[in-house]
Formats: sequence, structure tokens, C-alpha cells
Amino acid sequence: MFHYPVEITHLDNGDVMVWFTDIPEAMTYGDNEEFALEWAQDALHVALSGYMDEHRDIPSPSIAKPGQNTVSPAPIVGVKLCLYQEIRDRGISQLKLAKLLHCDARQIRRLLDLDHQSTVSQLMDAAEVLGFELDIELTRRQGGNHPGVN
Repeated sequence: MFHYPVEITHLDNGDVMVWFTDIPEAMTYGDNEEFALEWAQDALHVALSGYMDEHRDIPSPSIAKPGQNTVSPAPIVGVKLCLYQEIRDRGISQLKLAKLLHCDARQIRRLLDLDHQSTVSQLMDAAEVLGFELDIELTRRQGGNHPGVN
């Protein structure tokens, strides 16, 4: 859905900085690449939440270069970003979406709030009234099983 390429810079003090070429407001750092990449998702969420607060479009990710790392928002956040962009693209107000969902406009604000823990059912309902189907699938991580699980 949203797989944003990141640039990684090793700083003179030994820290590692990660930044997004598509979202210049999103950058972070860590003691090493692993920690910096872990924090990158949080930086991405904060920056995209700012885009939403400012009523801006969500930038489309550019194509990653071969071997380039990408960072994606958490799955629920990704769904919220898609719903937000769809109502922007179609010129649907939050009030109109609330009427379509037979709920209060405050519920729509919470539904689109990246920090609010919306339920999958709420997101599915919103996707449906906008003409989408929410499809959830599990994908095995690289490295296979979790340690301690047979």
C-alpha cells in the first residue's frame, strides 16, 4: 500500500539518520540502522498525521531503488490513510461520510485519527460506503517462525 523508500545516513558521531525522500518532514535517528528503521515508522506516522491536520494530500511513495529500504505505516494506519485520501479525492466531507455511516461526525474524526485505536469493523464499514473492500491477509516474515514457536 504505502511503502516509502528511505535514505540512511551514517553520522560522524556513530548515529544513523533515516529520512524519507517523499515526506521530508519525516526523519529520525538511532544508535544503529536497526533502531533508526524501527523509529522511522513512528516518524512517518507523525509526519502523515500532520499532513492530515493541514488537509494536505498523502504523498504517493516513489519507487524504491534496488536494495533500498522501505518503511510502511502500521496496517490500520495505512487503511486510515487510504480512507482519508479517498474522501479528499472525491470531495466528501467528514459530515457527509458520517451521514453515510449513520454516525456522529466526531466518530469520523476519531476514525481518521492515526493515534486512535479504531476497530477493523469501523474501518470496514467506512471502506464499504466508499466502494472498497477491506482485505486482510497474513504474510510470513523473512526468517520464518518466531523464536520459541514450533
